Amino acid sequence: MLEQISTQSPVSRDIAIAIAEVDDTSALADIACQMRDASHHNVITYSKKVFIPLTHLCRDVCHYCTFAKTPKRIVSPYMPVDEVLELCREAAALGCQEALFTLGEKPELRYKAAREALAEMGFASTLEYVAYAAERVLKETGMLPHINAGNMTAEEIIFLRRVSASMGIMLESASSRLCEKGMPHYGSPDKIPEVRLETMALAGEQRVPFTTGILIGIGETRLERIESLLAIRDVHEKYGHIQEIIVQNFRAKPDTQMHSAPEPDLNELLWTIAVARLIFGPEMNIQAPPNLSPGVLPQLVHAGIDDWGGVSPLTPDHVNPEAPWPHLDNLARETEAAGKFLEQRLTVYPSYVKNYKYWLADETISAVLRQGPRKRIRKKGYLDTR
Repeated sequence: MLEQISTQSPVSRDIAIAIAEVDDTSALADIACQMRDASHHNVITYSKKVFIPLTHLCRDVCHYCTFAKTPKRIVSPYMPVDEVLELCREAAALGCQEALFTLGEKPELRYKAAREALAEMGFASTLEYVAYAAERVLKETGMLPHINAGNMTAEEIIFLRRVSASMGIMLESASSRLCEKGMPHYGSPDKIPEVRLETMALAGEQRVPFTTGILIGIGETRLERIESLLAIRDVHEKYGHIQEIIVQNFRAKPDTQMHSAPEPDLNELLWTIAVARLIFGPEMNIQAPPNLSPGVLPQLVHAGIDDWGGVSPLTPDHVNPEAPWPHLDNLARETEAAGKFLEQRLTVYPSYVKNYKYWLADETISAVLRQGPRKRIRKKGYLDTR
């Protein structure tokens, strides 16, 4: 069956489903690397970012999450905008270009403390505050906001599009089985696959460069991973807005219901990266977080990734605080050990910047083009603004 796979195009749905029974990770990775190299050649990219946890409050109860906290466990429901701006100015001085806004799902629907804090600041919702903070970051620091705000309506996406260069939401899994009682997404209404896929589709309708991906090792099967990737591909084929796919490995954390759950081994991660490449083809950007796999980064490259995602020289990964970012010099060395070169990119990938009139809101175009020095714009394939 593997001999039927072309390195020039994504595999068919039938072949993708059949791959669930293929255990030869090495063979899959060999094909995935040929496919990746046909488009990305010898470059592995990353985005130099600052991580802004605008609020740790969330209405969901994921059984593996330590990011979400209750009001009693935090000093303030929301990060003050002055602190956001100070952090972004410091990050900009270090060469960061992406301001990653991450937050829980609409906490005001669950917590009185969130509603009171928003009212005191003069906002009716968390997303209104996100828009305000992102707009100030964009205008006052020049950094490009990337917003992970959870599930949204079309109107909310339109509202945030004018103050962000890109957005994202992790599908994690398209398996409704994981939402059943006793499973990791039980009690989390925003993790219902259809709801997340709807947000993804709405982002496509509104022409938003978008990030999504899957979380592996939380109880799903290999077939369910493939079905999740195919569900993302279906949305992307309709709108063309998915600019990167993250393959993230579950890490067990203390003080969660899944603290003793087994983590996926390296072979499972490599298998899934390779399969993601085969499903999405040569051009898609496939990413694996480097801080979640210390010591084995060349193996991830040899499985078919072309991107490390956001890496911060200033702030920790607040979603995985136990996993420090690799130093950029070390990341470059490990990338070189895999026979590739490390290149910094924007939060918006080159193909979307080239067609900026379609993919970017008028309010963000100037900031995006300013963040790409002319030499690097030409080198990376971004629009040449000379």
